[in-house]
Amino acid sequence: MGNPISATSTDSKVAGVKGECTDKQNGGFGVWGFCDNGHGVHGDSKTSRGVVGTSEGFHGVFGKSLNNVGVAAESTGAEAMNAVSHSGKHAAIVAINDANGVGIQGRSGGNVGVVGESDTGRGVMGISNGNLGVSGESQLFPGVRGHSVNGRGTEGFSDNLEGVVGISKQSTGVLGISEGGGDGVVGRGIRGVVGESDTFQGVFGHSRANAGVVGESEEFDGVFGMSKTATAAGVSGHNAAGGLAGFFQGDVVVTGDIRLINAADCAEDFDVYGADKVEPGTVMVLGNEGVISASQQAYDKRVAGVISGAGTYKPGIVLDKKETSGNRQPVALMGKVFCKADAQFGAIEVGDLLTTSPTPGHAMKTSDPFKAFGAVIGKALRPLIKGQGLIPILIALQ
Repeated sequence: MGNPISATSTDSKVAGVKGECTDKQNGGFGVWGFCDNGHGVHGDSKTSRGVVGTSEGFHGVFGKSLNNVGVAAESTGAEAMNAVSHSGKHAAIVAINDANGVGIQGRSGGNVGVVGESDTGRGVMGISNGNLGVSGESQLFPGVRGHSVNGRGTEGFSDNLEGVVGISKQSTGVLGISEGGGDGVVGRGIRGVVGESDTFQGVFGHSRANAGVVGESEEFDGVFGMSKTATAAGVSGHNAAGGLAGFFQGDVVVTGDIRLINAADCAEDFDVYGADKVEPGTVMVLGNEGVISASQQAYDKRVAGVISGAGTYKPGIVLDKKETSGNRQPVALMGKVFCKADAQFGAIEVGDLLTTSPTPGHAMKTSDPFKAFGAVIGKALRPLIKGQGLIPILIALQ
């Protein structure tokens, strides 16, 4: 074995070892080191950089290994590796894995695995042509944690997939903290979550076993969603299984209109006599202890309303909705509702006052104003010349 080459410099401006390749046409290596089972090139410095590589047209430092790390940097008092690029178009460090592996992997025994810092741009940016740009996974802590003093804690953009995906088995998937008035994903001191969209939902959350989106704030809105288009909601809630699309515990303040699509009446749940469900559109009357049943006689002053949900009209608001052991159904008390009517006691015209009829659960035209006082159900909105049928009425109990 030959003696190793040793070069020492006592001048801070002169390198201990300097290799230079002047073939600018074909290129080459300034310094090339090869070792069967160790470091090809090893640089050790107590106060400055261990290895410095400079190139005008290719890699400043290039390391290749068949079975281990291509380039390894180790430091006990400062950065293990410091890469600087003076070009606005090129990264200080470029890591490429063309075998479908990891581009950059950072590991820390007790601190941050990867730290990215920038004065004017992004601290860390991940780009992928076919998968996640940045993916964070943690066993005990946030998968991805973004911290900002004046801006956004975490910001993700994607043309076709998720902007940011955080996976954690025991804690938060994505955690963003902002201390200077900016937006985090989980924020302290301002909005918990800010979602903004030009064409779709401001915030969309999906969960297989828990809440889709949870927002919590001690000083402002728990969740704030804003959309700039009139055709999309700032926050949209949907339950594909037919359950609750939204749940609010506490007061709800609305500064605009409440639009109830395909809803026509205000109803209230009542206990219904018997175990069987009563058909929507049936005229109901009050019984003992508030239990209602289908009407049985004409001009019944106990009339309570009409079972909601018949035809194309659905209840917009249902009051006193609660779980009981009995049979409860919504009764329309205000608005439009489809009602069973019987024209054998007189042809029904638009605007006629309706009352209970001898036909069970059916309304009829009022012909005696004195008997009708206190027994009126509402006004007919469509005529019924003969026979029985469903007609829309305007509920106006009197």
